[in-house]
Amino acid sequence: MGCRVENDTKNSVTPSFQEGGPNSIIKGVTPVMFEYLKKAIEKPEEDISEVRDTVSEILARVKAEGEDAVRYYSEKFDSWSPESFRVSEEEIQKPKKNLPPSMVEDIDFCQAQIRNFAREQMNRLQDFEVETLPGVHLGQKIIPVGSSGSYIPGGRYPLLASAHMTVITPKVAGVPRVVACSPPIKGEGLYPATLYSMVAGGADEIYCMGGVHALAAFAYGIAGLQPVDMIVGAGNKYVAEAKRQLFGTVGIDLIAGPTEILIIADDSADPFILAADILGQAEHDPNSRQALISLSRKIAEKTIKEVDRQLVDLPTKEVAALSWRDFGEVIIVDSPEAAVALSDEWAPEHLEVQTDDWRYYLEHCRNYGSIFLGEETTVAYGDKTIGTNHVLPTMKAAKYTGGLSVGKFVKTVTYQYATKEASLKIADVCERACNYENMLAHGISCKVRKEKYAK
Repeated sequence: MGCRVENDTKNSVTPSFQEGGPNSIIKGVTPVMFEYLKKAIEKPEEDISEVRDTVSEILARVKAEGEDAVRYYSEKFDSWSPESFRVSEEEIQKPKKNLPPSMVEDIDFCQAQIRNFAREQMNRLQDFEVETLPGVHLGQKIIPVGSSGSYIPGGRYPLLASAHMTVITPKVAGVPRVVACSPPIKGEGLYPATLYSMVAGGADEIYCMGGVHALAAFAYGIAGLQPVDMIVGAGNKYVAEAKRQLFGTVGIDLIAGPTEILIIADDSADPFILAADILGQAEHDPNSRQALISLSRKIAEKTIKEVDRQLVDLPTKEVAALSWRDFGEVIIVDSPEAAVALSDEWAPEHLEVQTDDWRYYLEHCRNYGSIFLGEETTVAYGDKTIGTNHVLPTMKAAKYTGGLSVGKFVKTVTYQYATKEASLKIADVCERACNYENMLAHGISCKVRKEKYAK
């Protein structure tokens, strides 16, 4: 699959980069020199009104009719109408017995890494109490949510790792009830390895259902399934819209779009490795986004040729070639500072750094979901094996949020108590503060304490 080469397209800007690409201006940043060798096409904004309306209809019907509506949509979309959507204990026991031992061992290894890292994160979320003034005690407590629902997508690929990420993490956070679900494969029930991953991850309840109606069942409940407090996990545009509409009724992790990778490279990088990593993300979806920011023209040009060469024999080229053709970008910059500026505006889900001095980018880059430093690490490690969570922000959301972690499943709540002497001191100032805002009843609640404790 060839690419569009734009060797004459030079840009000298002070970035405030417009939506969809680095072409405008960020105030207060030194002008950045960059050149596109390959630029993504600019597609018109998708009209999602049909998606929005369909999702609204499904959510409303499940809310009103419960399991009858879930069964209707399950039959319609998945040709699946079991006696019970909850997976039985007998079915739960089958995968470990029937799966190849090597697959079970590999799943267990991956889950151990994810569990270990989540535990280390949890160990650093701590309760504390401090005396800020004599007699005034303030504190915080870390409290897990009561229940969560993990949505593990099916679709093009059976994403076992999504079960690892969205079941293990809340269990480590201390969530007492973790419910997991995934759509049936060809109307025959759960993919066995996905089911084993849910079980090994520690799911308390497992359901075979998918799509918007599954999320509605999580949020509103159906016979035998009590509603959950939050829903996590990726899915297609209908699942994303369902999470958007359900937010408020339940908590959510984030609303994810097509996957993204951005690689910063210099003349020490290997074009063969760069191309393999680009295509590793391109195979996800025809709308996946990939970018290479290179400090070396030679490396950039070789990488474009190498992507085209690898695509010829790539088993998933039907998807990857479309994604690379439409959404792949290759940009040349003249300095590490320019690379950082462009990367931070892109705010990628996955940021790889393949340079001699990757620590510079670890110190200076601010907007990314997860960063992979050096040729020795690749996005696939984070997606499947290494231990960090692969549920990450897309569509520039890395500018304001991180990915899924134990912190998403706990509430940081506060408390306070005071001696009478401290309350007397606080009440006098607080009464005046309330009166400044004309919140007189607030002020009276302070005044009555002042009068009582002054005696």
